[in-house]
Amino acid sequence: MYSVGDNVVHPMHGAGTIEDIRTIEVMGKKRKYYSVRFAVGSMTTNIPVDSSESIGIRDVIDKAEAKRVIETFIKLPISDDTNWNKRQRDNISKIKSGDIYQVLEVLKDLMYRDRRRGLSTNERKTLGSAKQIVLSELVLSSYASQSDIESIMQDTIEKLI
Repeated sequence: MYSVGDNVVHPMHGAGTIEDIRTIEVMGKKRKYYSVRFAVGSMTTNIPVDSSESIGIRDVIDKAEAKRVIETFIKLPISDDTNWNKRQRDNISKIKSGDIYQVLEVLKDLMYRDRRRGLSTNERKTLGSAKQIVLSELVLSSYASQSDIESIMQDTIEKLI
């Protein structure tokens, strides 16, 4: 069980801090919830304590792992699957996995594709989600500021164009 002040990662929303643990009654049933404020954006959500593990809530990576994530981003090859439907399904599956390295693949591929050809509305939403998930976790790991991380990523993509 997590405590108030712990940093956690939600697979679909990114990293945030538990601000409160409260009991909420829904349809006559009381359950405990983590109230999590996410590091990127201004979203707050309630996550049921008893199903947090099955949802995929996990600890934020440490600073050393964050450094490896950035190094991986720089070295990752670009996937150029031309089948939009398959690519989108794969991207959503990778994001839902909760694995930062899989989300990193989605982020780099979509950032590159956006600079080269532009993105569809759905892919733009997926890019936004992937970016929020990766940035929020790297920021909470205390590796670097959001603007520094975004600069590293943009510079990496610019070198590929």
